[in-house]
Amino acid sequence: MSDQSNLETSAPAAIQPNAGVFGLSLSAAERIQHMLSGEPEGSFFRVAVLGGGCSGFQYDFSIDQKRNDDDIVFTAHGVNVVVDDMSIELIDHAELDYVQDLMGSYFAVTNPNATASCGCGTSFSV
Repeated sequence: MSDQSNLETSAPAAIQPNAGVFGLSLSAAERIQHMLSGEPEGSFFRVAVLGGGCSGFQYDFSIDQKRNDDDIVFTAHGVNVVVDDMSIELIDHAELDYVQDLMGSYFAVTNPNATASCGCGTSFSV
C-alpha cells in the first residue's frame, strides 16, 4: 500500500488527544475528489459505522454538508474525510481504499479492529 497516507486530524480541543487515526489511499482520495466536484460548496465525505449488516456493524459512506459537534476531520491528499467520535472507536487505524476489479468499483475498509466480516465486505464485528 505504497499510496497509503495517514490522515492528519483536526478536531475540537476536547477530543483532540484521543481523536484516533484514519488512513486514506491515494485512489480513495482521487475518487472522493471526483465525487465532490459535482456537489455544492462545503460538501464533504463522511465515513460512519452503523449497527446492522450481516456481522453486526456496517460501513456507511455519504456526502454531507453539516458537521456535528462530535465530528473529527481527517485530511490527506488534499481531501477531508469526516468521522464521528463513536465511529472512530470502531475504525481507529483503519484505511479507506477505492477498489476497481472484476466485481466492480467500491470503497473498501481495511479495519484492524474487525474480528470478522461478511462475504460482501460491507459489514464487520469487533
